[in-house]
Amino acid sequence: MSIPRNPTEAHRNFFQEVHEVVRLVPPGRVTTYGAIAHYLGARHGARMVGWAMMAAHTADGYVPAHRVLNRLGMLTGRLHYATPTAMQEALEAEGIPVVDDVVPDFKKRFWDPSAELE
Repeated sequence: MSIPRNPTEAHRNFFQEVHEVVRLVPPGRVTTYGAIAHYLGARHGARMVGWAMMAAHTADGYVPAHRVLNRLGMLTGRLHYATPTAMQEALEAEGIPVVDDVVPDFKKRFWDPSAELE
């Protein structure tokens, strides 16, 4: 399965596309803001993906935003959750260990949409 990535598409909504990709990240796996941006054709759009994650609570349907980390496997989005530990707790509930706000086996758990969805 792949998400349409045509930047000239008339009804393109970047946040919705980000949310669609994040919904495809399997439980127990994580991805990055940059990997999502690259997949959607916004090579330098990691920050915009972060903004989309901050708006995930407004999306139609659940978006597992806790599965999106920075390029080093750090839980940089944790500050935008109801509690400081909610993101970590959601990851740990899926069997993903977190130590000092970092997923230690990040490379092993990394899910790359460009590789997985094509």
